[in-house]
Amino acid sequence: MEPSPTDPIIAPSILAADFAHLADQVHAIEGAADWVHVDVMDNHFVPNLTIGLPVVQSLKKATSIPFDVHLMITDPERWAPGYAEAGAHNVTFHAEACDNPVALAKTLRAAGAKAGLAIDRDTPVEPYLELLPYVDTLLIMTIKAGFGGQKFLPEMLEKVRDVRRRIHAKDLQVRVEVDGGIAADTIEQAAEAGADAFVAGTAVYGADDPADAVRKLKAQVARVSARA
Repeated sequence: MEPSPTDPIIAPSILAADFAHLADQVHAIEGAADWVHVDVMDNHFVPNLTIGLPVVQSLKKATSIPFDVHLMITDPERWAPGYAEAGAHNVTFHAEACDNPVALAKTLRAAGAKAGLAIDRDTPVEPYLELLPYVDTLLIMTIKAGFGGQKFLPEMLEKVRDVRRRIHAKDLQVRVEVDGGIAADTIEQAAEAGADAFVAGTAVYGADDPADAVRKLKAQVARVSARA
């Protein structure tokens, strides 16, 4: 079940999971995780190559957790709608790869998914703030897109603050998602900056009990909310 618009979301990234047992790895976070984060990389927009639509279609049948698909690919206009049609809850494409983000967001919504716009490490967020009314999620990369396991870059949180200020000013319902190096020692900083959706890879799948790791991260975010 989708959390309320004000509840924080923890989205474990299966990029850090055991690819030989993906269904089991997703089952390990059921009852704790809000979304499953799926990193699709094409060895073109980013230098890595991961999984694509056939894997998502198969894995979707194995769980009821909503899928949060992050497309690190060129030509998202061509490929993104297929993920929405496959039942992804949220489909996020990169601003750097898309000529008309508003049109693609409308296409994704028409196909039954929420639309997300991602901003990579080296991309200023200011030119995209005016697009916030047209998307459901704004994903700020807190690393350079393309590989898991990178160190969190706290300077990226200024983008999160800028996005959150605009959302408040315009009274919008938009998720602010952070992706990259999110773990017990960084998630509270991100929450304080205004993020409310958190992609965690190694912090979840590197733990002995992935579901417990998710619950602990969520508790940390709740403590930040309680202090606010």
